[in-house]
Amino acid sequence: MSKRDYYEILEVSKDASPEELKKAYRKQAIKFHPDKNPGKKDAEDKFKEAAEAYEVLSDQNKRQRYDQYGHAGSGNGGFGGGGMNMEDIFSHFGDIFGGGGGNDPFSSFFGGGGGRRGKTVNRGSNLRVKVKLTLEEIAHGVEKKIKVNKYLSCNTCKGTGAKGGSSYNTCSTCRGTGHVSRVTSTFLGQMQTTQTCPNCGGEGQIITDKCTDCAGNGVIKGEEVISIRIPAGVSEGMQLSMGGKGNAAARGGVAGDLLIQIEEVGHEKFDRDGNNLLYDHYISFSEATLGGAAEIPTIDGKVKIKIDPGTQSGKVLRLKGKGLTSINGYEGKGDLLISLIIFTPKTLSKEEKAILEKLGNSDNFKPSGVDREKNIFSRMKDLFEQ
Repeated sequence: MSKRDYYEILEVSKDASPEELKKAYRKQAIKFHPDKNPGKKDAEDKFKEAAEAYEVLSDQNKRQRYDQYGHAGSGNGGFGGGGMNMEDIFSHFGDIFGGGGGNDPFSSFFGGGGGRRGKTVNRGSNLRVKVKLTLEEIAHGVEKKIKVNKYLSCNTCKGTGAKGGSSYNTCSTCRGTGHVSRVTSTFLGQMQTTQTCPNCGGEGQIITDKCTDCAGNGVIKGEEVISIRIPAGVSEGMQLSMGGKGNAAARGGVAGDLLIQIEEVGHEKFDRDGNNLLYDHYISFSEATLGGAAEIPTIDGKVKIKIDPGTQSGKVLRLKGKGLTSINGYEGKGDLLISLIIFTPKTLSKEEKAILEKLGNSDNFKPSGVDREKNIFSRMKDLFEQ
């Protein structure tokens, strides 16, 4: 099932301001919040869907990539797709659901608790890396192995932060739930609010004896070799995401993501225009006049093309399907556009000069009858309308 448009989900226009996005998200989250729709799977899915849309559109860089490439370019694993559960969403949007901050659009509705009903799940930070790709690697896709310096889960305590992996007690304040509730009287009657337990920080347990290797944090600095499978058709500046490959989280939480930014290495023969490849092929004056054949490089090998007699400099030939595959293959393959350019020598021998002077006096070699209005832009337009 195809994903819905993020702007459609939040019911906003594509030029919506950050404040409009926040208000729209607040409206959707309140409407489909689990506390208002207990047991309704459809409402939960829409709540996750709205969270995913806001997560992308509220980030300027992600929004720009989404506007340009759609879902393929957002680099988002997807809350709505099942990659993140409800607790993860509350943790990810801590400033929104945690309450108290000036940017909290839910604080007045959920009383600062945001509907949170479980232990705090620590989340590791994301890592960003740049990967350089040749045009050949972009054309066919590639698997890269990179070494990343990052926070790793502590092997000694298995990421718990507790010595021996079990030196902790259940928090006596929240009794292991990670939250505490209180009832206050208002002019509307009694209201119950829920907040993160101040004693354990929402984790539900207290470490009694810290691991000496990680000092109770559950993570240590190290390095990891990560295999990255990059699909065909990516482009300069595009960002991919690998869930859970970022920094490990404190005390057994959810690891962050690895964000991979693509850098293209310039090619010695081809220029890129979207999924199309551009190639300049030089021919001699005699080839342009008499016609012939030529061998042309492509991204997959060499092919032969026919040069018609009377070819004009700047003529563009198109080899369909000899370009690059679009990301995920949605748009098929691009083309190879070959510009035929007549080579003009800078120096001539006496014999060559005499021959050309003689030819230049012939009416057949004078540029009469040429459609001067057909410039390069017109010829390119004609090419794509074929």
